[in-house]
Amino acid sequence: MKTKLLALCLLLTGALLLWLQVPAAASPDPQTQYATPTAQPDGRIIYIVQPGDTCTKISLLTGVSVDYLRTTNQLNENCDLREGQELLIGVGGPAASSPTPGPSPTSAPTQPTPTPGAGGSAQVCALLYDDLNGDGLRQETEFGVDGGAVSLVSANGQYSQTLNTTSDRDPDDVEEPLRTCFEDLEPGVYTLSGGVPSGYNPTTALNTTVELVPGDTTYVDFGAQVQTVSEDDGEKGTSPLLGILGAALLLGGIGLGIYAWRILRKK
Repeated sequence: MKTKLLALCLLLTGALLLWLQVPAAASPDPQTQYATPTAQPDGRIIYIVQPGDTCTKISLLTGVSVDYLRTTNQLNENCDLREGQELLIGVGGPAASSPTPGPSPTSAPTQPTPTPGAGGSAQVCALLYDDLNGDGLRQETEFGVDGGAVSLVSANGQYSQTLNTTSDRDPDDVEEPLRTCFEDLEPGVYTLSGGVPSGYNPTTALNTTVELVPGDTTYVDFGAQVQTVSEDDGEKGTSPLLGILGAALLLGGIGLGIYAWRILRKK
């Protein structure tokens, strides 16, 4: 009887300590299966809005931020959608990548600025610049970004081309960035879209419509800023209070066992 009582006390103490030290297992987050849309011939990646879709749901499915969806596709503040609506979620091609969630865009891109010419074909020159202060407005000290992409598509669908962006300076004026230009364009209406490289977030809307007339050169600026990543290893350290409580329970269990053993021994 004495031995059984002592063993029971020690067993209860050990079980309590084991319960305090074993962390609860976290349930894995369910993952939604999603097939990435294939890039169109012009390089654009389009998502078709399905019944019940919201900007938040599409963001979780595609990895594209809600701010990017809203600004790039010119949605309202409530991010209202309609079934069957086409949303631009990125620009395809070797150098382009889907944007990563980040800070909210702060301004629209620089409005296209046509330069009158004497006639003939037109051209569009785009710049994806490193928006160092994130204000959505290019400063003289902010130059181009490598690894991005710009895509130009005509309204009639007869012209479509995607080019890479660069951080090079203009060889004729090193104080100016080298722009990515689409040349020998027929007059008409075009849509220009931009794609930021991996590690950057857009600070302006990434698409705009331009109307070209013979001899025009239209300049468009898109802003992007390097992501700020907060380090978080996701692990929580052991609580000092939990350690103290465990030690106290261990000592209490040992004391209880000794006390019970002495009482039984006296009897």
